[in-house]
Amino acid sequence: MRVVIAEDSVLLREGLARLLTDGGFDVVAQAGTAGELLAAVRRCKPDVAIVDVRMPPTQTSEGAEAAHEIRSKHPNVGVLMLSQVVEAEHALTLFSERPEGFGYLLKDRVLEIDDFLESVRRVAGGGTAVDPEVIAQLLGRGNKRGPLDELTPREREVLGLMAEGLSNRGMCKRLVLSPKTIETHVNSIFLKLHLMPAPDDHRRVLAVLAFLRS
Repeated sequence: MRVVIAEDSVLLREGLARLLTDGGFDVVAQAGTAGELLAAVRRCKPDVAIVDVRMPPTQTSEGAEAAHEIRSKHPNVGVLMLSQVVEAEHALTLFSERPEGFGYLLKDRVLEIDDFLESVRRVAGGGTAVDPEVIAQLLGRGNKRGPLDELTPREREVLGLMAEGLSNRGMCKRLVLSPKTIETHVNSIFLKLHLMPAPDDHRRVLAVLAFLRS
């Protein structure tokens, strides 16, 4: 898989490049600014771009804005955003626009090497990867009644892991539950969120969107 890295810290950028190369990825370009990132994506046509949310010159939202442009102009390029702190609005906005091929992780998550590399693969392959800390912050938003109120605590836990991008098999391992039990919880979530089978809808994505908007 071809990867472009956009990170203004040279030390972190080189560390990511080494980590990805050792993990079997082809790092085709590195960028220190949003402009360099966009040029690299146009030139190299990567499978995935790893983008720092905050980049020069203002260190505010340049990376997020570049990510939005990439997803708009290069829909086949996955985008995995990295942030020093939880900025849930960036994650929610970009995920809501088009969840396929999108990820949002805290930079500390890079230290969990196997999980990080799996997240990059998943996003490059059109899947999703949302940081557990983002999920936890969204879960803590107020107590307004919403579409998730009918879910049991276990079902909310399963939906949170679904939002992180885990498959049923991944949830089995995380929760130490059988495939049958996970399948039962997932089907119950779909029913309670009124997500009936439809040929043009992806119920897992719709369920995660309901979760993130709650």
